[in-house]
Amino acid sequence: MSDREYNAELILDARATLGEGALWDVDRHALWWVDIEQGQVHCFDPDSNTNQTYDVGQRVGTVVTRASGGLMLAVENGFASFDLETSALQIVGDPESDQPGNRFNDGKCDPAGRFWAGTMSMGDARAADGALYCLNTAGQIQKHLDGVRVSNGLVWTADRSTMYYIDSRTRRVDAFDYENGTGQITNRRPVVEVEPELGGPDGMAIDTDDNVWVALFRGSAVACFDPRNGKQLARIGLPASRVTSCAFGGPNLQDLYITTARIGLSEDEQRAQPHAGGVFCARVEARGVPNFAYGG
Repeated sequence: MSDREYNAELILDARATLGEGALWDVDRHALWWVDIEQGQVHCFDPDSNTNQTYDVGQRVGTVVTRASGGLMLAVENGFASFDLETSALQIVGDPESDQPGNRFNDGKCDPAGRFWAGTMSMGDARAADGALYCLNTAGQIQKHLDGVRVSNGLVWTADRSTMYYIDSRTRRVDAFDYENGTGQITNRRPVVEVEPELGGPDGMAIDTDDNVWVALFRGSAVACFDPRNGKQLARIGLPASRVTSCAFGGPNLQDLYITTARIGLSEDEQRAQPHAGGVFCARVEARGVPNFAYGG
């Protein structure tokens, strides 16, 4: 892939406070996403151009599908199941019940069907009070990392030997050796350094070539990097500065869906970015991989 420039099209003028958690549902042919601060899960159908909203009742950091039906969420108070018929939220486990100042943020399922999600402080985003957790298919929660500031993007390589992870305040994409059979991660090392002028690394997707597509908060863009050498390969420009997450979708997984936020924008910035908080889409040359569902 050459160093390409793409533009994104607004597909949903959602005006979300803090859109996040983009996830393509192959079975529904629809995009799941969340508005963290409004406590809402959304399902956008690009064929009918409709968006269905589910009220969760508390902040919700991310959404994943569940193999047995319904959804799994990482909410302010832990991992939870969510029934789409009744909108019933059931907390499965809260590993930080003794830290009311924290909430869950981004997360994804790994190839074995485990649900990974991390936490962050709601009061001071610079505080290293968060952690990275994994909910296994038996419903047990294991802590894998301490000292996390703003836990964000997670993806796995096609050979299931490497996990890439973003703690936004480090301004890096880090790699771990990943053991699919046990879910253990080791040998953390930086693979992509995101320069300050590009914005802060947030959510992340991966393509079939194992290149990572990183949402750049305050950077008005998504950038594609080769984690084998750290080089930028492509960029998608957006008319909104706070870019938060991205996910490959569409019939061939070549449409990159992108969420944005309005939170923290001044009145002047909101006037200059009228579509901030919207959901955007860019057709790219790369092809994504299907997301994994929670297996528990």
